Amino acid sequence: MTISKRDAIKAQRTRKKRQQRMNTILWVGGFILILILILITPAIYNALKPAGDFVKITPVAYPVVDGKLIGNPDAKVKMEVFADFQCPACKGYSESTEKELLSSSYISSGQVNYTFRHFPFLDSQSATKESHQAANASMCAMEQGRFWDYHAILFANQGVVENGGSFNNKRLTAFAESLGLDMTAFNSCFSNNTYSLDIEGEYQMGVAAGINSTPTILINGTNMFPTHVPTYEELTAAIDTALAGGG
Repeated sequence: MTISKRDAIKAQRTRKKRQQRMNTILWVGGFILILILILITPAIYNALKPAGDFVKITPVAYPVVDGKLIGNPDAKVKMEVFADFQCPACKGYSESTEKELLSSSYISSGQVNYTFRHFPFLDSQSATKESHQAANASMCAMEQGRFWDYHAILFANQGVVENGGSFNNKRLTAFAESLGLDMTAFNSCFSNNTYSLDIEGEYQMGVAAGINSTPTILINGTNMFPTHVPTYEELTAAIDTALAGGG
């Protein structure tokens, strides 16, 4: 059977179109694959990365600890700090002003009640979600009455780069082990992300309160320092005003 020149040209054009379609499919598929690899590679790397060395802490005893709350629950002044464990300003605040306040007579005398609130937002564009995983781990430590110890070890080991592996799962687990936690209970809680709804609830509480940066400190529900992180002197002046009935 003889194929006419016209049919040969038509067949050639068909093959060319088919090849062009195939090339387009391969190009799009390759682009999608590269995109997927870009997104998941950090997560895989962090999952395989060893815990490595980290700073250990000496636990500190606080009066009237109930989970994330320290101090008299019926205190006249109720303080809340909204923070992200990856936030450098939160680390600075926690290791200076907060530390001084929690060891002060305001707490021991029952005048001030102090509560930590989760506001994880520094991993919103990250596949590794280290802010959320750190919050998750801290809540699992809270389940064993050790939130504040875990809070301290997180800030002591905060990374220079956000979502860079400082709070990968292996390190978060190693932190818990260094504190002597029941690891069977911790691992179950952590792997099941048991407190995800609680963490999200506190984040949404902060959003509803107009919070868009950390740390944000509320005193009796009011953000007294919307433009900066207060010094200890500024914080205690605001507390004294609230105790005197002016706030």
